[in-house]
Amino acid sequence: MPKETAVYTHGHHESVLRSHRWRTAANSAAYLIGELRPGLDVLDVGCGPGTITADLAALVAPGRVTAVDAAQDVVDQARAYAGERGVQDVEFGVADVHALDFPDDSFDVVHAHQVLQHVGDPVQALREMRRVCRPGGIVAVRDADYAAMTWFPRVPALDGWQTLYDRVARANGGEPDAGRRLHSWARLAGFTDITCTATSWCFATPAERAWWSGLWADRTTSSSYAEIAVAGGHATAEQLSAVAAAWQEWGAQEDGWFSVLNGEILCRAT
Repeated sequence: MPKETAVYTHGHHESVLRSHRWRTAANSAAYLIGELRPGLDVLDVGCGPGTITADLAALVAPGRVTAVDAAQDVVDQARAYAGERGVQDVEFGVADVHALDFPDDSFDVVHAHQVLQHVGDPVQALREMRRVCRPGGIVAVRDADYAAMTWFPRVPALDGWQTLYDRVARANGGEPDAGRRLHSWARLAGFTDITCTATSWCFATPAERAWWSGLWADRTTSSSYAEIAVAGGHATAEQLSAVAAAWQEWGAQEDGWFSVLNGEILCRAT
């Protein structure tokens, strides 16, 4: 069975987790909520710090939720968050989505948010998600599409950021434009009943701009992404500082607006 070969571009620096902790079922899995009901068994792949996981657990209680991620430290954070929320019937573990350690037909719903863009073989990942999903169940996947991100005003150095991120992510074995490819990958994985949608995040208020630009400025200079960009010869530390400054420049614009397009698929297992 194939194992993970890609490098997670962002890592788990505080600036990354600042973004991940903002995510909820309402703002990041609304396309799935209508399929959920009490008593379902759910697998949350790539759970991160567990904010979406906890919401899913509340929606399917008393159903069982299993949450996995590739990194033990962030799994520990997710477990602690669930405890703080008082969420029960959730189990946590470390797993590789290419080779999930669960029997066939174990779950009613298998969910992955912003995962397939970072893995070495997204089609194999979907095959595994399909394998552990019960017949009639749902595999739900949502991923951003970096080339489709757009913003105003066009601070020139942010165009450089988009190009740089694409180069670093691909060198790590990922696919930064995963959102547009989910349908194709699902068909290659053997799904035939696929519902495709797209939704976006939008950051335009002063608070939203400050938060989004600040976390990306910090991520550009201080996260694993920054280290990989320099070590791989994609950018110098000085160039990354200039990109971080461009993020702050954009965030200070009173008419600033940024949109992140996300592709979504609901695949019925057979």
